[in-house]
Amino acid sequence: MEWREQSPVSCDEAYLEAQRWIEVSKNFLSSEFLLINKIKPGVIKRVNRLPTPIAGLDNLNVFLKACGKLGLKEAQLFHPGDLQDLSTRVTVKHQETNRRLKNVLITIYWLGRRAQCDRSYDGPYLNLKAFEGLLGTALYKVNSS
Repeated sequence: MEWREQSPVSCDEAYLEAQRWIEVSKNFLSSEFLLINKIKPGVIKRVNRLPTPIAGLDNLNVFLKACGKLGLKEAQLFHPGDLQDLSTRVTVKHQETNRRLKNVLITIYWLGRRAQCDRSYDGPYLNLKAFEGLLGTALYKVNSS
């Protein structure tokens, strides 16, 4: 799912809801790994616990592959580069940072939606309505039925 470059919609509400949902655990990937295994046990068999950038990238790829195994489409997934730290770059535009954040939020939306569709899932629920502005009212209404 691509968001529109010229969208005037703020992602603040979606960001706050995603943050609330993720903060059930302190580490984004750890909590997302647990969430994925609650939806479909055994999808994630290993987590690289080394404190290195390569381990983080490895875990990110494991996470994205697991999302695919849960049925999320490639267009619903952010790119690993979307989580790259841009704070030290002088020429980064606000639009680029906002685009990357929206891509991550879109993945969180689809993962949360997938969790809520699973009858055996008993974890925290994501307030999908908070993502309405980010994804568009029409998309939310079509997908919530």
